[in-house]
Amino acid sequence: MLPTIDWNDDGIVMIDQRKLPVAEIYVKCKSAKDVAKAIKTMVIRGAPAIGVAAAMGLALGVRQSTATGTTKLAAEFYKLCEMMAGTRPTAVNLFWAIDRMKGVFAEAASSGQSVDQIKDRLEVEARRIHDEDVESCRALGLHGASMVPDTATVLTHCNAGALATAGYGTALGVIRGAVEQGKKVAVLADETRPFLQGARLTAWELTRDGIDTTVITDNMSGALMRGGQIDLVVVGADRIAANGDVANKIGTYTVAVLAREHGIPFYVAAPISTIDLATPDGSQIPIEERSAKEVTHIGPARLTPEAAKVRNPAFDVTPNKYVTAIITEKGIARPPYDESLRNLVHNG
Repeated sequence: MLPTIDWNDDGIVMIDQRKLPVAEIYVKCKSAKDVAKAIKTMVIRGAPAIGVAAAMGLALGVRQSTATGTTKLAAEFYKLCEMMAGTRPTAVNLFWAIDRMKGVFAEAASSGQSVDQIKDRLEVEARRIHDEDVESCRALGLHGASMVPDTATVLTHCNAGALATAGYGTALGVIRGAVEQGKKVAVLADETRPFLQGARLTAWELTRDGIDTTVITDNMSGALMRGGQIDLVVVGADRIAANGDVANKIGTYTVAVLAREHGIPFYVAAPISTIDLATPDGSQIPIEERSAKEVTHIGPARLTPEAAKVRNPAFDVTPNKYVTAIITEKGIARPPYDESLRNLVHNG
């Protein structure tokens, strides 16, 4: 399985996703600040993966603290939490992981545990979040595989694979699960401008696994749907509102509308940690605006005139009416999502 992120004696190690597929380079983060920078600069990306990274970064930061008392340690810990929370605003898994680490810290401190015991508790919890993510992706993939016909061409957008998680993947976990069941699956990977996560990352992952993969430009999917060349769409998510509205990589909304027009199922695959019941609908989801340079340049080469203005929202919101089903590790939610998602979160 692709080693997206791990913690060893040298610190937190993660594959630099900015360098793929040209070079497989691993970055060593030796402090919480290094981890926050890696999340911010997209060394690591994908909602579940940055949640895992944040948890590990917090545990590492506390591990390196010289505080001798819990009061000072708490002050340092909550400052680290604030730093991690400021890295990327849209993916709710980031805040879910931070809140989970806060809960462990508060419980350990209130029960009178020592500084060293608290440090150990946080490290154990961060590693547990990592391992649980891999397990949830595999369970999600098993549920999702049942939605894939025995022979199918699947369109996916962005990268919701092992690279976007601690391992195995969400949308690509569905594809991997179907392949493991012996189904004949071909994948069309949208290039996903401007960061090219589909062309660079999804295609790299799937071809390594020997899965039939074709990269298409973002403006090809409608024509291919009309030509009967796409059987279903599977994408990931960075945040799912209580009503089933889905925030995912910019361009997802376009694909969803086209799928509806052509009668093609549009599935969203995401762990329970991506469901945000505290956000009533998609209009309340913050959308990250990233650097214009991601649009204006590919590497050192400039693509646009300097006088042109540039927009670069990293995500869009797909209204729930376009979503056929939401696949999670606890099962599959269908409309009405305000009921089915709540049931999965609380009772699944």
